[in-house]
Amino acid sequence: MIDGKTLGLAIESSCDETSAALSLNGREVLSNIISSQIAVHTKFGGVVPEIASRHHLQNINTVVDSCFEEAGEKLGRKLTMSDVDFIAVTYGPGLVGALLIGVATAKAYALAAGKPLIGVNHMQGHISANFIEHKDLEPPFMSLVVSGGHTNIVQVDRYNHCISLGGTRDDAAGEAFDKVARVIGLGYPGGPKIDKISKQGDPDAIRFKRVFLEEGSMDFSFSGIKTGVLNYVNGEKQKGHEINVPDVAASFQQAVLDVIVTKAVWAAEKPKRLAVAGGVASNSRLREMLTKECEERGIELFFPSPVYCTDNAAMIGCAGYYKYLDGGIDDLTLDAIPGLAMDA
Repeated sequence: MIDGKTLGLAIESSCDETSAALSLNGREVLSNIISSQIAVHTKFGGVVPEIASRHHLQNINTVVDSCFEEAGEKLGRKLTMSDVDFIAVTYGPGLVGALLIGVATAKAYALAAGKPLIGVNHMQGHISANFIEHKDLEPPFMSLVVSGGHTNIVQVDRYNHCISLGGTRDDAAGEAFDKVARVIGLGYPGGPKIDKISKQGDPDAIRFKRVFLEEGSMDFSFSGIKTGVLNYVNGEKQKGHEINVPDVAASFQQAVLDVIVTKAVWAAEKPKRLAVAGGVASNSRLREMLTKECEERGIELFFPSPVYCTDNAAMIGCAGYYKYLDGGIDDLTLDAIPGLAMDA
């Protein structure tokens, strides 16, 4: 406890960011250290799981130490593990090797310090990033979770209870962005690169198919548009035409976002509140489109700052805090679950 507030330590290692955070009552972030591996994986064109795990192992203790140092400086006092009330850690979904490093570290700290261990669903963590940014936000609301591995519309009933109403049937939006970026020569990570270069292109230059699936469905499918871009690029090259990369990027992005925005706004019509989460939530065009559509329909819209859109431990600490309040304490049998469901 710090000044009567619950102090939580959180660890996140689901993919290629090693992160640790300390927060008070879940929403007041004292430190949020993120060690990114983007530079390491860029030369491979994507995340290599074995290399990601190795770097987590090398970095995690240093990241946790830095987290305590930064939080102590902010408070003007030295913090130690004895000050911590609980330890939260991402246990899924994600890369199994990467998850295991975080889970094993959190279990070791919890056992050594005698602290409660809280396993956190990574995707519920992304949703909880909005609680950090928007102090008055509380359930119920609808959430759009859009990232490299997930594209889901989620009904958030309580802090620790959500129901996935729809998800991707093949590629997630972020995954499609990465693959298309590779096809048109932009490299990794694809999402930010496509977002940036699209500003120079015409979103109506090329008509890529919008896939809405069955009437009333909240599911998504982006594998077809990925193939459409590949076919277009190959066809233009065979004709000897030069590829206008900004136009391709802008047209692809618009096709994907047309579907995402339409379904998200439709889902949020009843609760009239929509919270966006995940790495793709930082996409400037998505923010622009959702802001316009929600304003026209009277839907209250919430976005986290870009630093809380990426994988980070602060969001895990926030989700862990509410699970801790509900008595959701895990024992040392907690294990990594790479395919953990959104509403598990």
